[in-house]
Amino acid sequence: MKRILVVEHSELGRDVLARRLMAKGFEVLMASNGDEGLHLAETSRPDLILMDLHMPLLDGWECCRRLKASPATRDIAMIAVTARARAKDRNRAMEAGFDEFEIKPVDFTALLAKVEQLLQVAA
Repeated sequence: MKRILVVEHSELGRDVLARRLMAKGFEVLMASNGDEGLHLAETSRPDLILMDLHMPLLDGWECCRRLKASPATRDIAMIAVTARARAKDRNRAMEAGFDEFEIKPVDFTALLAKVEQLLQVAA
């Protein structure tokens, strides 16, 4: 079973994504901010991370940079999830090391296709 870490400051956002992913057969871990996400990624080694960009304590861009800089976590696939649809936000996310980008409100069918594609590449 593939493990996905959802890093999202909104409790409702975390819960909705987690329930939908679990219904598709994924094991889901959750973190409410970048610090928790960084710790869970390092200790639990998920197959993929869905990460909000705008979070307290440690934002998604910096969390991604740190994970991609570490030999232990650099190969984890990561999707940025944000309400900001501007091209500069997407570019900044990709420069930080994200593999994909998804805009809120999340189109779950499109997100699931990205998740499955990245997990196949990582397999």
